[in-house]
Amino acid sequence: MTGTLQTTEPQDIATIHGYHAHVYYRNEAERAEAAVLRNQIKARFEVIPGRWRDQPVGPHPLPMYQMAFATDVFPALTPWLMLNRRGLTVLVHPETGDEVSDHAIHPLWLGEVLDLDIDFLRAFAGRPGSA
Repeated sequence: MTGTLQTTEPQDIATIHGYHAHVYYRNEAERAEAAVLRNQIKARFEVIPGRWRDQPVGPHPLPMYQMAFATDVFPALTPWLMLNRRGLTVLVHPETGDEVSDHAIHPLWLGEVLDLDIDFLRAFAGRPGSA
């Protein structure tokens, strides 16, 4: 994954209208851990769980699911994930309306940093109706 350093004026955090947490797994054992984690998250936090993606999809190089959550959930969920991610890799990124920057410049990685296909996002961002 290649990002660029931000050289503009600081951005207002009000541009963040939510977050996604992507929970990755490589095999059936990790998928089982991801299922336990998913249930724990849903029981403790107000999230919108996404579908299981048992094959890589979009810019994501591994199977995963995502959890969408509001900005007011971030201060509790993110530290909880730091302590309870069950050895899994988790990507937390803001939702600002700029998918490329959200994934390439502004991500928070818990565990291994994965190589996302940012070119996929760039191509998607260029499609009509994608903004």
